[in-house]
Amino acid sequence: MRKIPHPVNVKSKASPAEFAKQERKPIYLVLDNIRSIYNVGSMFRTADSCLVKKIYLCGITGAPPRKEIDKTALATVNFVSWEYRKDVSEVLQELRKEGVQIIALEQCYESVDYREAAYSFPVALVLGHEVEGVSDEALKLCDMAISIPMLGMANSLNVANSAAIALHNLLSNF
Repeated sequence: MRKIPHPVNVKSKASPAEFAKQERKPIYLVLDNIRSIYNVGSMFRTADSCLVKKIYLCGITGAPPRKEIDKTALATVNFVSWEYRKDVSEVLQELRKEGVQIIALEQCYESVDYREAAYSFPVALVLGHEVEGVSDEALKLCDMAISIPMLGMANSLNVANSAAIALHNLLSNF
């Protein structure tokens, strides 16, 4: 039997100042009424791992500084550009004017399997409330909806887990 070495915790060799200057991908994350602050922190961490250009925190979505966000974000709020905006519609309309493709991660009749969607960068990924999903006002402004196929009893994944899957898939399509 082959022995697998124990994983090593490898940290970036770049200084925080050098890392902050790193070029970001043309991907925006729009959080529409995310109720769990821990999910927000987790999405900051994922956004950092994917070099997301900016996160928009909209509606009831909590914003830094919050100890709950810091707990799951692990200091990534210092490296990912973010902005709080009350009205998600205004954010989406502004992004559209900048030529950004707007995609909801939402289960609906029009949803396309996230692995088969036609992406056009720059792109904004809209994620919604953990129970109610992406708001109707935001859905109306989206160019398409994508979904992650569910094979088990549960009909959805945690919103932060879904964000991680969709963002890493976007990177593979970039």
